Amino acid sequence: GDVIHRMLTATQYVAPLMANFNPSYSHNSTVRYLDNGTVFVVQWDKVYLQGKEDMGSFTFQAALHSTGRIVFGYKEIPVPVLQISATQHPVKAGLSDAFMVLNPSPDVPESRRRTIYEYHRVELDTSRITSMSAVEFTPLPTCLQHQSCDVCVTSELTFNCSWCHVLQRYL
Repeated sequence: GDVIHRMLTATQYVAPLMANFNPSYSHNSTVRYLDNGTVFVVQWDKVYLQGKEDMGSFTFQAALHSTGRIVFGYKEIPVPVLQISATQHPVKAGLSDAFMVLNPSPDVPESRRRTIYEYHRVELDTSRITSMSAVEFTPLPTCLQHQSCDVCVTSELTFNCSWCHVLQRYL
């Protein structure tokens, strides 16, 4: 979106491992990405925690596939994630999404109040994140995948959705 807000960054993320990393600590530390049209990969390679460089370097990645599948891969996790301090920065792993609505403020007519609605979050158990491990998220079927009325009506989805002839999509 076009709105940058501190709470949106706390509620909208794809995070294989969120912590207070300092990629500028070492010349060997990199954050790289690759997009080949079917998968977008971001890799944090040999990154260190700010002020805790003696813990060792971390190497991990997130792969977002065009099919909706997401894979977090952990190559080097030198310490248990539960030992990483969340004092300076939150420590979490998972997925979260939210949206923001601008409402008129009753007190000041020309201003707007921002309300952030977090509607889905998947948190990983960080105690299970170890070196040479991975987590795979596979998308569940949704209404939006149907391309015709016939497919919609015969689907086995348990949502209370219906086909909209005007929009030509499942709602």
